[in-house]
Amino acid sequence: MGVFTYTVADYTSPIAPSRLFQALCIDTHNFLPKAVPEFVKSVDVIQGEPGSVGCITQINLPEGRPFKYAKNRVDEIDAGKFYNKYTTIEGDVLGDNKECVVYEAKFEPTGNGCHYTMVVHYHTKGDYVVKEDDIAAGKQNRKKMFNTVEEYLTANPDLYA
Repeated sequence: MGVFTYTVADYTSPIAPSRLFQALCIDTHNFLPKAVPEFVKSVDVIQGEPGSVGCITQINLPEGRPFKYAKNRVDEIDAGKFYNKYTTIEGDVLGDNKECVVYEAKFEPTGNGCHYTMVVHYHTKGDYVVKEDDIAAGKQNRKKMFNTVEEYLTANPDLYA
């Protein structure tokens, strides 16, 4: 088993960190299907309280996406520091080559919004090596989704304000 670590998001945003954190880390189960239906069909809460450590959610992807679902577990969350760590523990997104994928998201306040970073740790099976093309495609997809989230929050300025 190997662990491969990549920074897959490193963006500045005009949206306040508290709003992005609430949308993407606390109220994900409600927010994502409304804001980015082309990326997320629905989110089912399997166990626990959304936005709390130990909560498990299943993210169901829409038809036409390369995968059907991902099951995620919240490992750490710090609303005061706008930090969230969660792990994909199940789903066809893992394929046959990954044990799990750990994500660390941070929303750091700036004068005009925030700086968002996401670091991903791929825990692979055997001698599998994560392909650079897969990382590049994931970064591109994440950027499209993030831009759509920003547009949605900009169009709905009272949401999570």
